[in-house]
Amino acid sequence: MHSQPAHAFNSGHFMSQRSLPSHLAARAAADSRTVVSRSRFGTQELAPDEQFLAWRQRVGHVIDAPPSKEQIANGFRAEIDLYAVGGMVFTDCRTEAMLLERSVARISTDERRDYVFQLFVEGEVGHITGMRKKRSEPGSVPGIVALDLNQPFRVERPNCRLLSLFVPASLVDEQLRDGVGIHGRIVRNEAPLAGLALRHLAALAREMTALDAAAAIDALQTGRQLLVAAFRKEARLSGADRAALRSALMAQVRRYIDANLHQGDLTPEHVVQALHLKRATIYRWFEHEGGLGAYIRHRRLREAADELVRYPQLQVAEIGYGLGFGSASDFTRAFRRAFDMSPQDLRARALELRLADAA
Repeated sequence: MHSQPAHAFNSGHFMSQRSLPSHLAARAAADSRTVVSRSRFGTQELAPDEQFLAWRQRVGHVIDAPPSKEQIANGFRAEIDLYAVGGMVFTDCRTEAMLLERSVARISTDERRDYVFQLFVEGEVGHITGMRKKRSEPGSVPGIVALDLNQPFRVERPNCRLLSLFVPASLVDEQLRDGVGIHGRIVRNEAPLAGLALRHLAALAREMTALDAAAAIDALQTGRQLLVAAFRKEARLSGADRAALRSALMAQVRRYIDANLHQGDLTPEHVVQALHLKRATIYRWFEHEGGLGAYIRHRRLREAADELVRYPQLQVAEIGYGLGFGSASDFTRAFRRAFDMSPQDLRARALELRLADAA
């Protein structure tokens, strides 16, 4: 398989890393405040039967792209420009229709804990599954979607051009204390703040190569602030005092749940009583995530996935019992429903990913 090299830019404030894949170049320069790392990749110069596999290799460090027979046989058109500076990564990408998946095995074996905001300049967000959502959430629409890379998801995406801004969780939390709650949320393009963010970042995609590092960081931070504000408003957190109170209480609930995942009596009722909160209010706030009970179960299953990878010497049943499941079969059924694989399959897949990353 052959991959197209990154194209160099002569501008002094850009750095092109010819010897490194784009994601490694981005990691090397993402925290820099004096230089912008840029790489470009496209499949058009490759043979048709190499195109999709080359693209999959290009994005596979963050997300998997399972190929179809048609994509292998008929080729796959895609191109991406990637910029990294000031702790953020910004991409401008065009692709044909494809399936994308960030699995629990990938999450449990890598260290990506960013949020990614995807803005669709052309096309729609696609159909997103693998998460807890309200039934009233919009389907595939023109808009902006927020995804937490610490949570699994699966996207059937149509032909599109999209801009993606990868932001460390700490930067999102400067504006939104309960960032995990925006996972899978969609803000339509016609929303005022969404439209403003889209226009700002589309202009940035056109002008990025002319900016020095300081100007690029400033423009990316403005984009990040606009995006978080758009999702905060969508979640009806526009009032500053109300937003701070709700975010603080949500964070308190999440911290309590995470600290007590191994306690057998951890139930929604137990959480409400322990924290002296109003049941109806807390239940309503977790409605987006399928309810408080569903959130507790999901956090236990996510912790189980991490423990399956972190402690390969432990029996599957031992991990399940430790996280409040009544039997090995109950744990396996719940795990398979949540992640579309058994605990044993997860361990095997995690080993494959680690070996591939080490190669």
